[in-house]
Amino acid sequence: MYIPKYFKVSEFEEIREFVHQNSFGTLVTTKKGKPIATHLPLQLIKEEEGYCITGHMAYGNPQWRTFETDEDVLVMFQGPHAYISSSWYEQENVSTWNYQAVHIYGTAQILTEEELKQDLTRLMEKYESHRANPVLWDTLSRELLERELKGIVGFKIPLREVQAAYKMSQNRNKTDYQNIISRLQEEKDPNAQKIADKMSERQID
Repeated sequence: MYIPKYFKVSEFEEIREFVHQNSFGTLVTTKKGKPIATHLPLQLIKEEEGYCITGHMAYGNPQWRTFETDEDVLVMFQGPHAYISSSWYEQENVSTWNYQAVHIYGTAQILTEEELKQDLTRLMEKYESHRANPVLWDTLSRELLERELKGIVGFKIPLREVQAAYKMSQNRNKTDYQNIISRLQEEKDPNAQKIADKMSERQID
């Protein structure tokens, strides 16, 4: 993805946390030259040899079969985004859009059944463990789990390249920056308020 120097993020720990918080991603591959995509809950997992993205999709989804022929797959994660009116600047300019996005490239591999079970266990713990009556791997019947496992395909994508862009008006002067935050906080759009919060965390000099 095109990332001007103002907006490039290189700190991996920051990117890792972003993916954790915005883990419903988009997996893109190609089939006979045509891009295809699936929207999926994904995880960024640390393994001995490095980090990888893990997930699963329906067995009936033909995209997983492209893993055999696609050397590179793309996974995209998006955070909050908001329209930025140029009327909020001190001087005349054009309007723009602020956003956070991460792109990850790698080669997809099919998980074994045991690896898939481990990944599903982690996924359920992430989204269920804090609930009053958590639905976890060990709380479900073996019959249900075995039946459902037959209907999905697990995969992992070792990280080959990571690109991260946080476009949050870092190229504006401090007065404009503060005014953008204030105006975004006045918007009724929750995304705009989230961008304002992120900008407040990353004050410029």
